[in-house]
Amino acid sequence: MGERVGFIGLGIMGRPMARNLLAAGFPLTVHSRGAGPVDELVAEGATRGEDPAGVAASSDVVITMLPDTSDVEAVLLGPGGVLEGAQPGSIVIDMSSIDPAPTRAMHAALAARDVAMLDAPVSGGEKGAIDGALSIMVGGDEAVLARVRPILEALGTTIVHVGPSGSGQVCKACNQLVVAATIEAVAEALLLAERSGVDGARVREALLGGFAGSKILEVHGQRMLDDGFDPGFRIRLHRKDARIVEEAAAATRTPIPSFSIVAEQLQKAVDAGDGDRDHAALFAELVREARSAT
Repeated sequence: MGERVGFIGLGIMGRPMARNLLAAGFPLTVHSRGAGPVDELVAEGATRGEDPAGVAASSDVVITMLPDTSDVEAVLLGPGGVLEGAQPGSIVIDMSSIDPAPTRAMHAALAARDVAMLDAPVSGGEKGAIDGALSIMVGGDEAVLARVRPILEALGTTIVHVGPSGSGQVCKACNQLVVAATIEAVAEALLLAERSGVDGARVREALLGGFAGSKILEVHGQRMLDDGFDPGFRIRLHRKDARIVEEAAAATRTPIPSFSIVAEQLQKAVDAGDGDRDHAALFAELVREARSAT
């Protein structure tokens, strides 16, 4: 493989993504806040990067997978950041889910130093990351995407160029709107079945065969039936994404009445201490509300 790849941020999503890049044969340098994931990847053949600048200095393409906008800004533009070590002609791919406007500002700051940037957030959760089957929504220059497409193909099966810088993040906001609203709808339906004395598993099976069928009903509906909420994507991160959705809607005067309710439910779940459970645990929030009403 020609391109040397750096990967910063080895969390629930980042670690399996980095592992897939290693498996695809890319020379890989990794860095993360915690030493454990870095040690794992180094044992599997990656090189340890001491800081983001060091990762950038030894990479042609740097990928970031971080929790929020401020984290990406610090890693890319802060002291010891990617911009300090990046070589002219290199590329940054931010695969985090963050705000579109700061994304465009970071794109401009990097471009001023002849470093290209793509925003390429993903959908598919931990399983998609492990399987290399993510959906990748790309904003930025199409020619830059063409250069890094072989890298992205090691991470995902659907790679869509959405538009110019920031477009990928807008697309991810749309994704998170649909996902959260659908999780809430599935949770409400399964709880209604349960409280009506009907087997939720059979309701789910029936719904999967009709227009109500969805990946969320299939995967998260089963989580709800099993009360299995180990995090594939944490509620607190979806609450952060909900803020991005709400701000984008406000800026464009787009009504989002159903999502406004879901954002409230996400916040209630965080306030109840469920922030580190999977977002399917919106079901648990409904159960609490039902119990308090009886």
